[in-house]
Amino acid sequence: METMTNQNPLLDFSDLPHFDAIRPEHVAPAIAELLAENRALLTRLESAPATWADFAEPFFDCNERLSRAWGIVGHLHAVMDVPAWREAYNAMLPEVTRFFAELGQNQHLFAQFKSLRAGPNYAGLSVAQRRIVDHEIRDFRLSGAELPEADKPRFQAIQEELAGLQAKFSENLLDATNAFAEIVTDEAELAGIPADAIETARAAADKTGASDKKAGWKFTLHMPSYLPVMQYAESRRLRERLYRGYATRAAEFHDLGSKPEWDNMPLIRRILELRAEEAGHLGYGNYAEVSLVPKMAESPADVLAFLRELAVKSKPFAERDVAELREFAAVSQGLTLLEPWDIGWASEKLKQDRYSFSDEEVRQYFPEHKVLAGLFHVIESLFAVRIRPDTAPVWHEDVRFFRIDDGNGLVGQFYLDLYARETKRGGAWMDDVVTRRLTPVGIQTPVAYLNCNFSRPVGGKPALFTHDEVITLFHETGHGLHHLLTRVEELGVSGIHGVEWDAVELPSQFMENFCWEWEVLASMTSHVASGEPLPRALFDRMIAAKNFQSGMQTARQIEFSLFDLLLHSDFEPAGQKNVIDLIEEIRREVAVIFPPPWHRFPNSFSHIFSGGYAAGYYSYKWAEVLSADAFAAFEEERRDESVLNPATGNRFRDEILAVGGSRPALDSFKAFRGRAPRVDALLRHNGMIIA
Repeated sequence: METMTNQNPLLDFSDLPHFDAIRPEHVAPAIAELLAENRALLTRLESAPATWADFAEPFFDCNERLSRAWGIVGHLHAVMDVPAWREAYNAMLPEVTRFFAELGQNQHLFAQFKSLRAGPNYAGLSVAQRRIVDHEIRDFRLSGAELPEADKPRFQAIQEELAGLQAKFSENLLDATNAFAEIVTDEAELAGIPADAIETARAAADKTGASDKKAGWKFTLHMPSYLPVMQYAESRRLRERLYRGYATRAAEFHDLGSKPEWDNMPLIRRILELRAEEAGHLGYGNYAEVSLVPKMAESPADVLAFLRELAVKSKPFAERDVAELREFAAVSQGLTLLEPWDIGWASEKLKQDRYSFSDEEVRQYFPEHKVLAGLFHVIESLFAVRIRPDTAPVWHEDVRFFRIDDGNGLVGQFYLDLYARETKRGGAWMDDVVTRRLTPVGIQTPVAYLNCNFSRPVGGKPALFTHDEVITLFHETGHGLHHLLTRVEELGVSGIHGVEWDAVELPSQFMENFCWEWEVLASMTSHVASGEPLPRALFDRMIAAKNFQSGMQTARQIEFSLFDLLLHSDFEPAGQKNVIDLIEEIRREVAVIFPPPWHRFPNSFSHIFSGGYAAGYYSYKWAEVLSADAFAAFEEERRDESVLNPATGNRFRDEILAVGGSRPALDSFKAFRGRAPRVDALLRHNGMIIA
């Protein structure tokens, strides 16, 4: 083992990952060796004494090594999706999936955990250890450990096929996104688009090999390129072209650079069939019931009731938003028919008209260095820690690395990968690298990845972020804080581990609220040209516009959540009604914006088909109730007019962040707030309280 460690950087767990040395060719031998080691150890543990020290601790040790190594591979596949990394990941994905499927069905190991819970040593375990044992027994059951032996091979085959299909879904979406390019050669079509977006488009065109200055400007479906066009381009033709490209990614249409093999609809149907079959094997009526077992929500009916109640309360506001937009577009812009590709553009015009500012104007006040300094100031003020740059090998020159310290030393570290790249999957996400735990040599400090897809610096200027991007950064950092500021010492419930999925968005959505506080923005803004901070008058207009179209946005999230839940609870994949029929049916119930018949939103809904949110997308709205109510405590407990109250922050860290998954999320919320959550703060924050 020692010799192999020296040769293969994926097998060195003594420090941070060796991103400067890890190569695709390291994956197969490293993962194969860890799988063999784990299988040998788990065989021995089947007959070990059913105690924490003799059985549970070595069980978690060996699985952590495999999870850490495979986590690095999965991360590099997501942020460096070049052919070699894709091939290396996909080559070992079936092997890793098979191992965990076999593990989940191992009757002997399942019996060991049941013996541990029933035995005399259980009472002597810590609260966290007992919760881990309970979770393991639950997860063994959900993994098919109690299935008849004759059914286990099929159940395992389902897990392997699902893993491959979900990876392929994500790859198809990235490939289809990258395949689209709109080359503009008529400079008149650039009217309205911000100057730096035009400069980036020119650089993109030059990079594709066109040295001729008449080559034009290249626009893509990556967010830093796509959004400025949809929001600002006066050219309706250009907006429509990009909208259609974005709306039909990974679909059956192939007129915009996509390929037939990238069509995700066959994958969607197969994924749904397999999930339904999995639920049937486990004795559940549908996959949503399986998904909700480890969540706060009790049943699909409870979630449906929650979503529909929210829909009823928010729809009048959504309808008002759309009516105002249509009237404005007709009267002020001469658009009697508001097409879907006009909505972002007309909304920006309406916002400018009503509140006298544009997102682009605000963006000039958010250079990257000031945003990061402001974010770190909030964290340091609330949670009594210090954040400083640190050094570590990274996977790309854009990546930065930081450490968090408190009065006792190192608390945790994190990688920050902010900019969009063609080889990086879209969106923003946090993931864990190392989880806090107590080891024989001391505390293992946690490490996290924070990934975004923002515009990079261009033309010698710093990267500038929109206010929405600032909110996204605060959101992902909230996930990171949940992982990094834990004080739990047991792996299975440390940080984000063991937290109910519909509560895991609480810290992330909680952090978003600080992006609307004057004391925070005043110190984290600096105009890129003048250096002046954000003017108070502009901030006041932003606050006035804060809930601009919040009804429309809420309706959209409810639409996605209902689609996800009904798809996994009340839908027959092989039935007469197809996936598109279902989402159109849901739109008739809750939506106020209706896309064209050729729109293929499901084909790019990676949250539920490749991102772990299947029958769980509702958790964004569910957790928003918790996060809004939690932030209300900071509003109520302002100290010297400051929302950055260290006493309230310390209580939030102690009762929510520090405890991780070591107790039920509802208990943690009640310990912080002193009562059960209420929906009032959410409606108030979204401007949906009728005076």
